Amino acid sequence: PGHTPHHTSYVLEEDGRGAAAFTGGSLLIGTVGRPDLVEPRLTERLARAQHASAHRLAAELDDEVPVLPTHGFGSFCSSAQSGWDATTIGKERTNNDALTLDVDTFVQRMLAGLEDVPAYYAQMGPANAAGPAPVDLTPPRRADAGEIASRLAAGEWVVDLRSRLAFAEGHVAGSFNFEGEGKLATYLAWLIPWGKPVTLLADTPARIADAQRELARVGIDRPAAAATGDPATWVGEGEQLASFPRARFADLAQARDRGDDVVVLDVRRDSERADGYIDGSVHIPIHELHGRIGEVPHGTVWVHCAGGMRAAIAASLLDAAGRDVVAVDDGFDAAAEAGLSLTSG
Repeated sequence: PGHTPHHTSYVLEEDGRGAAAFTGGSLLIGTVGRPDLVEPRLTERLARAQHASAHRLAAELDDEVPVLPTHGFGSFCSSAQSGWDATTIGKERTNNDALTLDVDTFVQRMLAGLEDVPAYYAQMGPANAAGPAPVDLTPPRRADAGEIASRLAAGEWVVDLRSRLAFAEGHVAGSFNFEGEGKLATYLAWLIPWGKPVTLLADTPARIADAQRELARVGIDRPAAAATGDPATWVGEGEQLASFPRARFADLAQARDRGDDVVVLDVRRDSERADGYIDGSVHIPIHELHGRIGEVPHGTVWVHCAGGMRAAIAASLLDAAGRDVVAVDDGFDAAAEAGLSLTSG
């Protein structure tokens, strides 16, 4: 127990000795599973149980035993991020806080570092307990321009899976950009209201099929419709695709120097912003933006994250809301190099 009250790990033995530890979502690579996904009142108790569970595994197994978790490589189920993709009990003994810190220090550090988790996590337990329906991965019904417009008018989500470059150059007004090659399942499932119908747009049927399989894993079991091919066919005759500019941090610095009416919007997580942010920037994490667009000050919004993917999502949300937006497609390290003043803490 620790990641959840009922979590289990399994040890494979060969000739009476441990050969591999299948640790699920508990003992991960360089970290452990989060204890706050089930019930907030259990969080500290589960964190202490997580510490005890990790120590029990370490006490019973030799250093060379491989640790094989089900996930954790960047997963939001993980209490911290790791740069490794393989580990052993011995490596965890020297690198994992659960095994190097006393229980009180471990719990204090873990609880201080926990951040928001995707909203759909709250839906997974009941859905899994009820038992999923058979997954239907057959191609969705084909949507023409009229149906896409009707679904947008009805308040449904139309999601463009193309690259952020292609989306910025031309897209259906009102659609949102979640790159198919990005963390599609995490961010779309996090932001979309649970149960909201979604129509998928992509270059190819293969991209739609890949997205269907990925989204089915997080409870978005069936797209309402889909369209592929030339984006010009996704809008009615005589209608134009919408677009917005992309830029680098150097371009933002120049715009500020010119005295342009610039709003800088930072959509990174709290922990990322704590390590440094652009002076005068507004902070709304990406998963909160859809419900807080009204808080973004007037002016042209230059939106950034740490690398460009989340900024592209945010830019599409702002563009759909009718805001003038510039997507900063750049690594955050380039902000200081461009001469933008940063503040830490």
